[in-house]
Amino acid sequence: MIPDKRDSFEAIFGVLQKEYPDTEPMLYFNNPLELLVATILSAQCTDKQVNKVTQVLFRKYSHVEDFANADINELEKDIYTTGFYHQKAKHIVGSAQLMITQFNGKVPDTMEDLLKLPGVGRKTANIVLARGYGIIEGIAVDTHVTRLSQKLGFTQKSDPGKIERDLMELARKKDLEKLSMTLILHGRNVCIARRPKCGICVVKELCPSSEV
Repeated sequence: MIPDKRDSFEAIFGVLQKEYPDTEPMLYFNNPLELLVATILSAQCTDKQVNKVTQVLFRKYSHVEDFANADINELEKDIYTTGFYHQKAKHIVGSAQLMITQFNGKVPDTMEDLLKLPGVGRKTANIVLARGYGIIEGIAVDTHVTRLSQKLGFTQKSDPGKIERDLMELARKKDLEKLSMTLILHGRNVCIARRPKCGICVVKELCPSSEV
């Protein structure tokens, strides 16, 4: 079991923030609707591929009504290269229809209402709230955040909800979005799942999982 290093959180996060000062979202979007759709598409898909798809998609479907009335088979073809396109298309259309019937055609701006949308869990809801509305409710826990939180000794949990609670106890609320993006960037660039680059890691001296 990886040692508990929660007492080193501030030091580790401080170093990582200096390493990744620019934590702007990598998904391209112009409004909360585009952000919601892009985030749904990003499941098990790279941001680069999602951006390639949405560059065309958002010209074809520019309003919530466009998604709500979309032909599901045609939408599946439009998003095919993001993977899991059957489920993603179903979630996008279902969410758009629910937004029209229950939320005046708008993307909800509360955690409670976002979680009512098909296929939207806390990770997606946190992303939409933080990046779409500037509301910090919690922290988006994806596979990178999960893995790095465990490897750095911030949590020993495996459930995303419990990891989120552990991280919320460590970080200031205003820093939660930055923490998520910082861990994601470090996970993509250095602490890679199959081949972690411990030799060049800026927190190798503090990391309980360092192989150096």
